[in-house]
Amino acid sequence: MTYPSTTIVLNGKTIIIETGRFGAQASGSVTVRCGDTIVNAAVVASKKIKEGIDYFPLSLEYQEKYYAGGVISSSRFIKREGRPSENEILTGRVIDRSLRPLFDQGSRNEVQIMVSPLSYDGSEEPEILAVIAASAAVSLSDYPWAGPVGAVRVGMDGNGEYLVNPTVEQKLNSPLDLVISGPKGGISMVESGASEVSEEKMIGALKFAQAHVNTIADAIAAFAKENGKKKRNIVIAGIDPTVEKIVKDEFQNVEEILVNEAKKTGTPVSEITAAIAAKYPEINPNQINEVADGLLRDLARSQILDKNIRADGREIEEIRKINIEVGLLPRTHGSAFFQRGLTHVLSVVTLASPARAMTIDGMKGEEIRRYMHHYNMPGYAAGETGRPGTGRREIGHGALAERALIPVLPSADVFPYTIRVVSEVMSSNGSTSQASVCGSTLSLMDAGVPLKKPVAGVAMGLITEGDKYVTLTDISGFEDHFGDMDFKVAGTKDGITALQMDCKVTGVNADILVKALEQAKRGRLKLLDIMNETLDAPRPKLSQYAPRITSTKVPQLKIGEIIGPGGKMIRQIQEDFGVEIDIQEDGTVTVTGKEQLKVDGAIAYIDAMVAEAEVGKTYQGTVVRIEAFGAFVNIIPGKDGLVHVSQVNPDTFRAMKEGDKVTVKCYEIDSMGRVNLTMLEEGQAPFRAERPAGGSGFGGGQPSGGRSFGGGDRGGRPQGGRPGFNKFRDTR
Repeated sequence: MTYPSTTIVLNGKTIIIETGRFGAQASGSVTVRCGDTIVNAAVVASKKIKEGIDYFPLSLEYQEKYYAGGVISSSRFIKREGRPSENEILTGRVIDRSLRPLFDQGSRNEVQIMVSPLSYDGSEEPEILAVIAASAAVSLSDYPWAGPVGAVRVGMDGNGEYLVNPTVEQKLNSPLDLVISGPKGGISMVESGASEVSEEKMIGALKFAQAHVNTIADAIAAFAKENGKKKRNIVIAGIDPTVEKIVKDEFQNVEEILVNEAKKTGTPVSEITAAIAAKYPEINPNQINEVADGLLRDLARSQILDKNIRADGREIEEIRKINIEVGLLPRTHGSAFFQRGLTHVLSVVTLASPARAMTIDGMKGEEIRRYMHHYNMPGYAAGETGRPGTGRREIGHGALAERALIPVLPSADVFPYTIRVVSEVMSSNGSTSQASVCGSTLSLMDAGVPLKKPVAGVAMGLITEGDKYVTLTDISGFEDHFGDMDFKVAGTKDGITALQMDCKVTGVNADILVKALEQAKRGRLKLLDIMNETLDAPRPKLSQYAPRITSTKVPQLKIGEIIGPGGKMIRQIQEDFGVEIDIQEDGTVTVTGKEQLKVDGAIAYIDAMVAEAEVGKTYQGTVVRIEAFGAFVNIIPGKDGLVHVSQVNPDTFRAMKEGDKVTVKCYEIDSMGRVNLTMLEEGQAPFRAERPAGGSGFGGGQPSGGRSFGGGDRGGRPQGGRPGFNKFRDTR
């Protein structure tokens, strides 16, 4: 059976959109395929309006299926897909941010979009296909919107040439990872990580991406026109004119209220609207809030567009007052408190053994992450009550800050620590994610992490009306709320390391983003100058409370000896020295501990374990066993050698006991790998054991009836010596 489909070709790559096979009862359903990666998306829109809400009820879920990658979870107890991973949450956010602006925000019908990869080939990434699939599913459905949306990922090769939808392998070598989506001719969402890519290169990438976004949007539109359902009519929530008049009358001085709200002074708007609601209990409070919000929004926007006046009195490119403290938490490994206006973020660094790196289990297999950035914002940061926990917003903001700092982190060879940064938002008034970037840079340097360069971040806003627009630097929470765009840019003095953009309008022209990037660079450089006044380089020494790490390299064949049967040996070393040991497949052994002396001791012990005895080398050893024919001496961990009776003074040998510390020299390693040692001084001839006439043993010239060792003029040993002395049995 054949199903309706369309094919899109981007720089030689084929993307196939198909409908009708799955999700027969959904409002719209498609699969999108590139290579052997297939993503399914289905959308359902309710017929009834959801009453009592003042927002558009859109929910979007992206769930990766382990089977798509031919994987069963490594968890011993849970094999079913469960709580979404960070990648699923972040991908879901990308889809949501791409599509949401294209819906009428006044609609109150519940819309749910479900997206899942069905097959993953390990080369073609499913995330971009997921945005395309969701866009196509909505376009084919009966629910109206201003889409479709196209989406592409842009990378860069070694020659600086742009790549569209690079493979997994190409991404690994690309200094740029840019995801962009939007309707034809516009951009609604940008997400990017970069290795100090210049503003010029980033602008070029945005324009390069826009052309491919247009191609995909056109193809989806044509496909939906031929195969989609007729769009239904929906009811848009409106405001009762009577309510509008009442609220306007109650807001006697809108200008003053606007300034108070922007500066967080005076009576909050929430209290004013609550008083109106109490005075007019017959009116829906949601409508009162909506009218009040609209009054302030219109006034703030008109003042910026017509007079270049911001509600809090700042210039268009002015950054709020900065205050910085570093090293304020005495027992943490590094800390910084970054204050920008009423946005305050405390960032704290913890360093640990490589063994504490995070293992990520998912559809794509396992991934090890040695740097983690976690972001928390409790309700009190905004002066509100709230349920503690980590939501999608917290995951997204933490990932953005993490992405901004990854390019400047030292490699594991230089700095083998696992690094965790936690950004605690203590007060929020906009741009907390970028305050986290600044604070985390300072806290990492306070911890002594050798960052290549400091990173700063700034959030840009946009106010548009027709062809007129104004770009704002360092937007506050109020400006973010009434603006049309939130554009976050982080980077060093030499280039961009992270980029994120969200739109509240259907799309922004790439030319507007050019100005925003140039303006953001000026703000970023100013921030870096201010940060450098407090701390301009990483501290030369780690905190005294940070663990100490030393590494060594052992032959891969020797790894098993260090681990021991069932991990017995490595556990014993960790217990004896009070350290943590991490062993990589290439033979890199990293030892972490609180005391450098114990770390060095463990390293020396491990080096000795894998060392081979060398002919001509002198060792300080321990007698571990005494036999009639000689003494076994442990010269390096796990390696014993034999001091034959002929290689030691007889009186010394008679006095030997297990546990004695002795100095020995390796004079031979035989064909079987056995180590032979001597305790004779340089130039001293070996002692010769004499064998009795007709008896067994070794040596010669022993008097009749006696058992002796030695030779020459040393004489024989009296009868009654060590029994079995003449039976040479090397039990090595």
